[in-house]
Amino acid sequence: MYYIKSIFTLLFIWFIAHVSYSIFDGIKDDQYNSDVAVILGNKVHKDGRLSVRLEKRLECGLSLYNNKRVKQIIVSGGLGKEGHYEAEIMKIYLLNHGVKASDILVDNYGNNTRLTVKNTLRLKEKHKFSSIIVVSQYYHITRIKMLFKKHDVYVHGVSPDYFEQRDIFSIPREFAAYYTQCF
Repeated sequence: MYYIKSIFTLLFIWFIAHVSYSIFDGIKDDQYNSDVAVILGNKVHKDGRLSVRLEKRLECGLSLYNNKRVKQIIVSGGLGKEGHYEAEIMKIYLLNHGVKASDILVDNYGNNTRLTVKNTLRLKEKHKFSSIIVVSQYYHITRIKMLFKKHDVYVHGVSPDYFEQRDIFSIPREFAAYYTQCF
């Protein structure tokens, strides 16, 4: 019984340490400038409205662009069950907020984090950019960075100042996703 308690205690400590690091890593902004920002998609409602989460990500990316911290923006997202290509809706948002069409690259096949990384690496090769800032929720940044690092690409992360009750469930999910994708 002692060994079982010890194992559960160690697992709990590991979980708390990882989550604490991920939250800190996701919230901090090192103020780096990069060639591009990659904004990861999220839900678009059936009527075409952005979810608050996605709108906050786009606002964050737009701020990077307007403050000249990035030259271009990649919008990445797949076809949602609501019937919209997230990246196309994201592009429209950015165009409506003053981003030049030539400064927006669209990835309509970023159906998940791993595919967004894979597709961004293809765009990196094609468009010859060398530095990347990823934009997503704070708890997601560490896993995104890890997936890029597996390809010897080091990125910086920025997250919007947006927190919601759903984060309580998303944080443990990210813990599990990190360790299922790190190998």
